[in-house]
Amino acid sequence: MNREIRFGSRDSALAIAQAHLIMDPIARAHPELRLRLVTMKTHGDLHPELPLGQVVDGLGAAGQRTVGQGTTGPASPGKALFTGTLEQALADGEIDLCVHSLKDMSPVVENFPIIAFSTRGDPRDVLVLPKGRIFEGFERLERGLHVGSSSLRRRLQFQALAPGITVAPIRGNVPTRLAKMDDGQYSALMLAAAGLERLRIRDREAYVFSVEEMIPAAGQGTLAVQGRRGEDYGFLDTVRDRVSAAEAEAEQTFIRTLDCGCGSPAAVYAKISGSEIRITALFATDAESPLFRDEISGDRETGLRLAEELARRLLQKGQGQ
Repeated sequence: MNREIRFGSRDSALAIAQAHLIMDPIARAHPELRLRLVTMKTHGDLHPELPLGQVVDGLGAAGQRTVGQGTTGPASPGKALFTGTLEQALADGEIDLCVHSLKDMSPVVENFPIIAFSTRGDPRDVLVLPKGRIFEGFERLERGLHVGSSSLRRRLQFQALAPGITVAPIRGNVPTRLAKMDDGQYSALMLAAAGLERLRIRDREAYVFSVEEMIPAAGQGTLAVQGRRGEDYGFLDTVRDRVSAAEAEAEQTFIRTLDCGCGSPAAVYAKISGSEIRITALFATDAESPLFRDEISGDRETGLRLAEELARRLLQKGQGQ
């Protein structure tokens, strides 16, 4: 009898497309397995009116998110909006694995580790315009309308590139956000390039920020597969990428050392070339403070140590402002 593996995913077009990026190669390599996608709406999907930084159900009074019999560690409330439901289903045995966008994940529960990182997609951010509009420079964006983004990281970096242009929050999945912009509520949107590509949205004029202009969120472009500690997930070797894993772990170490949550103005991008890793990062103590940028490079085998050093360096700059 074939073994059934249940993959958990958010019930959105992008999340489902991302789950299939993991499931389809496994299905081809392991015909003896039966793969089933289990979708569910998370707290964030059911309550689109909630600000991403707001503490919601599932977060304990001490700032811990409870899953199963334990806690996750320091809470990242906005991210738990979208991952907590899937993690609870994993703890309850309703699914065998979760597929997440790594950039959307909270600190991982001890008994439910990330067990595979995908090959990284495009890590960059893009500025998307309404249908029929052509990008002619930041200064030519329609005045009187805001650029839409709920990411403090994007807002602060964009305002440094385009002073005087206002960025306003926006919620909803990618198609919903695009519809709001086309209805005239926003002059442009800032989105992840990987998400647009995975949804095959290619009929839009978009300006692609370089990673130097806008440093990505930790893990942006990478998919993470979360499972239960101690189980056999050897079939995931089909989708595991060691380079992406090393880059992702360095970026997560940087954020963990800063002790930043979802709404913190921090960004980090690690890139491995041959035997070297280069980590570029940005940090501010809060939304009103100066942005500090720095980078570090060295042997890829020392990536975690380099990430910690870079985080401490930026913390010192922020404290000494």
